[in-house]
Amino acid sequence: MIEGISHLTFIVKDLDKAKAFFEGVFGAKEVYSSDGKYFSISEEKFFLIGDIWICAMQGESVERSYNHTAFKIDEDSFNIYYQRITDLGLEIKTGRPRIDGEASSLYFYDYDNHLFELHTGTLANRLKVY
Repeated sequence: MIEGISHLTFIVKDLDKAKAFFEGVFGAKEVYSSDGKYFSISEEKFFLIGDIWICAMQGESVERSYNHTAFKIDEDSFNIYYQRITDLGLEIKTGRPRIDGEASSLYFYDYDNHLFELHTGTLANRLKVY
């Protein structure tokens, strides 16, 4: 039986830039760094965003697509996150067209072309609007 998501892994060129990204945008806490050891396929760092385990593993950047990871935020925090993202010089992507009542989203790329979304809505709200 599936209990939930174990962790999310992102392949990054530079682990220090990934650390700056996850800490700077999400307030992540680094909980592990392989520091030249290879227990997996390459060097890596682990972070916690709340209770979510994030792994940044050194490798080649990915090509951009609409595949993305979305985190839930409250509407009152939207501008705070927007400022964090712009302070890091990250590229903000124009979001898709929305219908009334669908909540707010902020799409942005990390340093390795991963697309992230900060979303103020819930599945229940989305289904109600649709």
